[in-house]
Amino acid sequence: MADYSNYGLLIDYKYCDNCGSCVVACQEEKGLAADQYGIKVFEKGPWKKDDATMEDGWDWDYIPVPTDRCDLCASRLDAGKKPMCVKHCLTFCMDYGPLDELAKKAAGLGEKVAIFKVH
Repeated sequence: MADYSNYGLLIDYKYCDNCGSCVVACQEEKGLAADQYGIKVFEKGPWKKDDATMEDGWDWDYIPVPTDRCDLCASRLDAGKKPMCVKHCLTFCMDYGPLDELAKKAAGLGEKVAIFKVH
């Protein structure tokens, strides 16, 4: 197995709609029970934006966060495949790779972007 200690997961969470496909794909890949997670989506909000109109007055974020069970699907990476969460994300808001490359990509994505270093 290759060394992925310098790899991470980028989440552009402004596009996450909490569909749960990343959670289920991970659970299936890792054989986890329904109450166990390799990635879990957290909810932030809703909250009223400052100086907002009725049309855009509220904000509500869903933030997928890898847990300590996440290894970026290392066996899949060894086979040249994407981690299951990245493969199955319906809004394409996830990416993976070397941390320095993810940092460069994140710099161009604006707000509501997180990079997670996983083990």
